[in-house]
Amino acid sequence: MINEAAKTYPNFKAVATTLRQVKTATVNDWSAICWADGEIYKAKQYDGLEIMDRVGGGDSFASGLVYGLMTTGDAELAVNYGAAHGALAMTTPGDTTMASKKEVEALMGGAGARVQR
Repeated sequence: MINEAAKTYPNFKAVATTLRQVKTATVNDWSAICWADGEIYKAKQYDGLEIMDRVGGGDSFASGLVYGLMTTGDAELAVNYGAAHGALAMTTPGDTTMASKKEVEALMGGAGARVQR
C-alpha cells in the first residue's frame, strides 16, 4: 500500500504507519514502518505492552517520527523515535504524552517501557 501511495503521489518524502497486534484489550504488540527514499524501515518491536490508555498512541508516534526526521534526517532512526514515543504514551495515563526525550531514547536503546520519573 505504501509503495502504491508513493507511486501515485511522487512528491511524498516519507510515508509511515503503526503496526499493532492486539492480544487483549490491555496487551498489544507494537511497532511501525516508514517508507523513505524507496526503502522501508521497521522500528523495534515492542511485544506485550500493557496498554493503559490507547488514545494518543498514533499522535505520539507521528510526533516522534517527525522529530526524528527533522533532527536527524534518518528515516530508520526517526521511525524508532516514533514507535518508542507511541509506546510510552500508551503505557501511561492520558492522551497526551509526558515522556521526555531521554525516556524515549532509553526505550529505543533497550530499556523497558516504564517511565522514569
